[in-house]
This record gives sequence, C-alpha cells and structure tokens, in this order.
Amino acid sequence: MKLPIYQADAFTDHQFGGNPAAVVPLEEWLSDKQMQNIAAENNLSETAFFVEEGDGYRLRWFTPAVEVDLCGHATLAAGHILFEELGYDKNEVIFKTRSGLLTVKKEGGRLSMNFPAVHPEQAEGPAILFQALGIERTSDVYKSDDYMVVLDSEEEVASLQPDFRMLNEVDARGIIVTAPGDEVDFVSRFFAPQSGIDEDPVTGSAHTKTAPYWSQKLKKEELEARQISKRVGNLTCRMKGDRAEILGKAVTYLKGEIILG
Repeated sequence: MKLPIYQADAFTDHQFGGNPAAVVPLEEWLSDKQMQNIAAENNLSETAFFVEEGDGYRLRWFTPAVEVDLCGHATLAAGHILFEELGYDKNEVIFKTRSGLLTVKKEGGRLSMNFPAVHPEQAEGPAILFQALGIERTSDVYKSDDYMVVLDSEEEVASLQPDFRMLNEVDARGIIVTAPGDEVDFVSRFFAPQSGIDEDPVTGSAHTKTAPYWSQKLKKEELEARQISKRVGNLTCRMKGDRAEILGKAVTYLKGEIILG
C-alpha cells in the first residue's frame, strides 16, 4: 500500500522555522496501530491523518508516543496542505475532531483557526514541577490538562533548562511556561515529555490557554504571541467569547510517499 505524505512548517513564513508537522491524507482509516507506527517513524511532534467525511474531514493527531485530543500546528498544517497542495477550493475547511468542530480559513496571507478557549484554574503546583523547571515556588501556576506557569520576563522563559526526566513525573499532558514579551504581548515555551516531546517548537493548543489568560491580564482581545523555542513561531490570538482564533502562516517542506508492506 502506498500513501501520500506531506510535511509543512507551521506558524512561520519560511522553511526550517515554526513547528514541522506531517500530514497524511487517507481515503479510509488505517488501524490505530498503523497510524501510531507511522507517527513514531516520522518522529515529529505531530502527524495528522484525515479522511473526508460529509461536508468536511475527520482529523486525528498522533505524537510519536500517543494520540492526542487537540493539536494546533498540525491542524494548521493540514489546512495548508488541503489549500495549497490538494486543490481544496473553498475558503474554509471544517475538521471534525475529538475536541469538536475546528475550522481553518484563509485570511489574507495567513490561515485562521477557531478553537474552544480554555481558562485554567489557579493551582498550587507540585514541588517537582518547580524543581524540574529550576525556578522558585513563588511563580503563579494554573492547571487544566496542562500546567501553566507564569513568569515575570521573556528572559526567564528563554533561559529555562528543564530536567526532562523529572518533568516527566509531573501529572499533566504538558507544561506551559509564559511571560510578557519584549516585542510581542506574550511569549511561551511548551514542554511535554509525558507525550514523547521534550520541547514542542510551537504549540497551537497551548495558546487556547495562554491567550485567554493574557487577554484578561492585558485587557486586549487581539494579541501577538511568540513561542521562543529554537525554531521560533509567531501567532496572532483573538478572543471571541468562549472561542479563540489563532492565526499563522505555513510553508510546505516535503512531499512524498509512504510504502506500507
């Protein structure tokens, strides 16, 4: 069996920036084991699989280790591949996912995604979280399926050198660390050794949590964000009630073929 595969860099306007995601269009579903094996073989933070369904597509995301409920950058990459490589001629694509209906639409030279907004609740935070990040326990901490740690400055976020083996012991999908930005409204990094990814280059789903927080804090409905991993990603976040619009660019890096024996 031969399957098409694409790779796109999301939340960037140039190759080798942002967050790379593999995209595998399917005519019918493979087994969960086959999709997980493909994701592990790709060894990217996410591989997206989709199948046409009704007026849209059923979309699923796999890390090298697990299937996840929501992934922003691989959703952006899937929309980009449909628009730019597969001849999808509508202005908006609807994805049906574990997290409900998600849309990707063209907006100027960018793509806009519409996700449910998440408002993490303030939490104590386990001692191992602070120890693994190498920070004082005075930082504000919030909890959803991720922990979100708020620091005072971009420099503090950039200088973190987590102990990933220790961070893997924290009971959460991943760890968001965020602070006010020097050139943008806020910056962040995202660590998820629990999901097989020590540091994710750019994490759309994390911005469904950081954007509501900073929107309330800065009293702004539209914010410019930057994820300051080594690859760097740029996003615009707009609050729309209980939804968050996340905008960014994507570029195609690879087109190929998977040969399943």
